[in-house]
Amino acid sequence: MRAEGVEGLGVEQKTSVSDVVTAADRAAEELVARRLSEERPADGVLGEEGVDEPGTSGRRWVVDPVDGTYNFLSGLTWWCSAVALLDGDELVLGAIYHPHDDALHLGGPGLPSTRDGVPIGPLRDVPLARTSMATYFAPGDLVARAGAAFYRAAGSAAAVRMLGSGSMDATAVAQGQVGLVLQHSVPPWDELPGAALVRGAGGTTQRVRHEGLEWYAAGAPTAVAEACAALVGGADG
Repeated sequence: MRAEGVEGLGVEQKTSVSDVVTAADRAAEELVARRLSEERPADGVLGEEGVDEPGTSGRRWVVDPVDGTYNFLSGLTWWCSAVALLDGDELVLGAIYHPHDDALHLGGPGLPSTRDGVPIGPLRDVPLARTSMATYFAPGDLVARAGAAFYRAAGSAAAVRMLGSGSMDATAVAQGQVGLVLQHSVPPWDELPGAALVRGAGGTTQRVRHEGLEWYAAGAPTAVAEACAALVGGADG
């Protein structure tokens, strides 16, 4: 499916009406990949919109040029551009830029997280019952096999938020505005920039498999552990 977006910006549908890509996504990814090839020619680059360069250094940049494209097209401000750096399998850092606030979030497991250079950690550890959970689902997931597991976890949280950008959700977690993010089948460009930021703020990340799905959680350690335990509900994962 192809349509015209905001002010004539070309839009293509990928897997659903809410999973879209625009000319802006592709142009942004091409720009980032070109700059990285100039500055770090030996590093690999993996992008959501198709860039896949293996590199020779053992390091790889993972790029999400516009995370929250449906929000971007709809005039909502909860979208960003995000990158992460891997050294082999080790997550080094993540950077998330929020254009609406002109705010740059940067952090990693060995790099305390900041917003525009100002420290934003450490996270306050909280139980799931006393904090909010951010997530994202395609509507059909809530009536399919993911629904029952998710309701077990969500039913234990103080509140649930579905804002439409996983990396932006992670900035809220790192700043203590949301307790955790929880989602299944998360691709690396949606996971890694935010995971780096959360870990740099003193949070934790965890993966758990249940009924053929792999779930990803990031945030306050106690809330993450309780959410993952609730997902499986005592059954075999």
